[in-house]
This record gives sequence, C-alpha cells and structure tokens, in this order.
Amino acid sequence: MSMRTTRRSALIAGYACITALVLAVTGGCATGNGKKDPAPAISTGAQAKIDGTVTIWSWDVAAKALQRLAPAFEQAHPGTKIDVVDIGYDNAYDKITVGLKSGAGLPDILQVEGPKMQSYIGTFPTGFYDLTTLAAPLKGQFNAAAWRTGSDDKGKTYALPWDIGPVGVFYRTDLFQQAGVDPASIKTWDDYIAAGVQIKAKTGKKLLVVDPTGDSTFAVMLQQQGQGYFKDGKIAVNTPAAVKAMTVMKELNDKGLVDYEKGWDALVSATKDGKVATTPTAAWWSGTLTDEMKELQGKFDVMPLPAFADGGVRTANNGGSLLSISAQSKNSATAWAFIQFMLADQANQVSMLKNEGLFPAFTPALSDPYVTAPQDYYGGKTVFKTFADLAEDIQPVEYTGDYSKAGDLVTTATTSVMQGGKDPKAELDSAAKQIASATGRQIAQ
Repeated sequence: MSMRTTRRSALIAGYACITALVLAVTGGCATGNGKKDPAPAISTGAQAKIDGTVTIWSWDVAAKALQRLAPAFEQAHPGTKIDVVDIGYDNAYDKITVGLKSGAGLPDILQVEGPKMQSYIGTFPTGFYDLTTLAAPLKGQFNAAAWRTGSDDKGKTYALPWDIGPVGVFYRTDLFQQAGVDPASIKTWDDYIAAGVQIKAKTGKKLLVVDPTGDSTFAVMLQQQGQGYFKDGKIAVNTPAAVKAMTVMKELNDKGLVDYEKGWDALVSATKDGKVATTPTAAWWSGTLTDEMKELQGKFDVMPLPAFADGGVRTANNGGSLLSISAQSKNSATAWAFIQFMLADQANQVSMLKNEGLFPAFTPALSDPYVTAPQDYYGGKTVFKTFADLAEDIQPVEYTGDYSKAGDLVTTATTSVMQGGKDPKAELDSAAKQIASATGRQIAQ
C-alpha cells in the first residue's frame, strides 16, 4: 500500500469472529540466504494451540490498523498477545533486508509492499513460510493482481494481500466546469490531453503533477496494457506498449500540462493549492484528501483512468501491501491465525477502509454497503464503488527480483524524455540495455 495515506476519522463498531484452523508447524527456521532447503510450511497435520506472543513489523496507518484491531483477536484467543512495532517506512526495508541476510532478528509477521515482496521472494526464497496449502482456499476471494505479488512464478504463496491501489483520476469538478470539459467525454489518453489543453487555456491550471525523482505514471500505463517491466523473465521496458506509454508522457510535457514537484509533501501542496486539475492515482489518495483538504469538500470526483484505445482497460494498480510470516517465527500457527483475522475478514477489511483509508484486497469487502454508499466529501458521489468496479479490471503483471533496479533506470529515462526532450524509443532501448547489463536478463523481443 502507499503508506502515505492518512488516518480517517470514521468509527467502527463490532468484530466478526473467525474460526481458528487447527495448525501445526513443520520445517525449521531458514537462514536468510538459504537456497538448499525448501521454505518452512504450516500444515494442518496436528493440533497446535493458538496462543503466545506474535510480533509484527509495520508502519504508519497500517501499524495503526493492526494496533486498533489486535485487542479483538486477543479477546477471541485468550493467552495471545499481538505486539505491533511501528518501524517507520524510511528504515523498514533496510531492517528487513538485514534480517533476511543474517537469518536472525526478524519478527513473526512482516508487512511488505507488493513489488518489494517479489524482490524478496526471488532473493530470499526460504526467508518466509510457504503458505501455499493453507492459503489456497482463500485465493478466489482476493484480487488476482494483488495475489500475484505474494506468489512466485511457480505459484507458491508466501504472503496474503492486504490492500490494493486501483487507479482512477481524481479531478476538480469546479475547474472542469469552468473550462467547459465534460469528464464523461474523456475515454482515452488523447481525450485526456485534449481536455488538459482546454483546461489550461480556460483556467491557467496544469493537468497533473509528476515527480521527476520517481513517478508511477509510466508503470501504471504499462499495467493497463497488461505488462510490467518484465515479461516471462525478460526485460520489457522498451516494448511497443512501453514506447506508447512514454510517448504519452512526452506529449503531456510538450503541451505544458505537467507540474513537476519533488516528493509527497509537494504533491499534496500542489493539489491543495489548486495548481492542477487532476491527480491520476490510486484509491488511497482519498484518505489524504479527506484528512488534509477538508476545505475542498464537494470539489472532487473520480473517473476511470483514460485508456489507450476506446474500450480498453481503464485502470491499473498503484501500491498495496501484504502480510507474510518470517521463517524465523517460532509461533507461525498464531501468526497465520492473526493474518487471516486481519485480511480474510470482511468486517475488518471494511473497518480499515473507514478508519485508515486502506482499500481492501479481499473482494467480499467490496460489496459492503459502506463501499457502495454515497460519500459526503465527494458531494454524494459513490467514489468507492467506482474504485471497486475498476479493481475487477486490474491486470496481473510480472515484477521479478530486479524490479527496483529496472525502476531506477526507467525513472532516468522518463526524465530524459519528459524534461530533456529525448526520443521515447531511443531512451527506453538504452534503459533496457542498462537493465540487461545490471541483471544478466535478456531483452524481450
């Protein structure tokens, strides 16, 4: 998930009990680099009591959600204690990586974001409990794209999805009205650019913010075309779909529609100050609007992401975390019971949407009346239902353990194209060669 979302003020009452599985732990603790032995697994072979302490590393609003709901689990399972440690986002992956490398020092449960989980699965395949057997009955109840981020390329499951980030376009209704632009007329990226030109001419406002130090728009455009930076293990940052996406990025810049802002705080300020008319991003952005821009209530709505062709896919995913069980855990049965309680429970998932702004990966939660109801902040519009509908169209994509390396080089290429005026295909070809050199992977043909 994007851990930049802020806590929301709605209250939740009640709790849906779960029936604990009768579990037993098989396999020992793995060292971080262990590739000789298979990952440890939890089985239903014999009884194992759900008790004792489970420690979790998390951060920001996710940690708050865990802390808020943990007492209900403890009450349902006397003798258990859930210890949530907020390790802070900035240092989280340094701490987790050190623990995986050394084979010591990790808690029972780890929160990990989707692409990073893919990297860890590839690098430390025995660093997490293999949840494949126990998680299998739950697979159909979770968003397919999110499920893929917790599994390896052979289908083994190492983490359960928590939240997702279905992408749409948040837009200022007052600026669209002032410019005479009908949001329903925007169906493709060409339409979006044309609307941006009109909005700028009529209001003086730009269309969107792009962070030159690391922006997600290109990756979002790739995913809506059904691919990521890799396809079948090969580098795919310079495919026709990628060139098409980068060409749109260049045109947005060349039309003067981009406000370049570095970092999260600058994005929030630019939106709050009305510098841009739209924010193409994930559902979790709603938490920031309702918490930090209360004075703009009634001035935002949401529409689907523009497609590359009329009738094409109009969403992608940006953000999303999972919960995994560290192979160093001595209490994996209780850890698994708590993960189920948090993530495979409709009431708890809806509770986290209400209170922490975390959009559920657990699909039964998306039919909850709260999700489908009108939202006061958006002038009575059903924005969560819009995102719930879009979530069904998110395309699963491949990440691999080299996602971060590819992302850094793609960011450099994006800056060269958008702000340096370079040719999209030439820059992406160059990025692909650099990724190949850094990873030893082949470039997709």
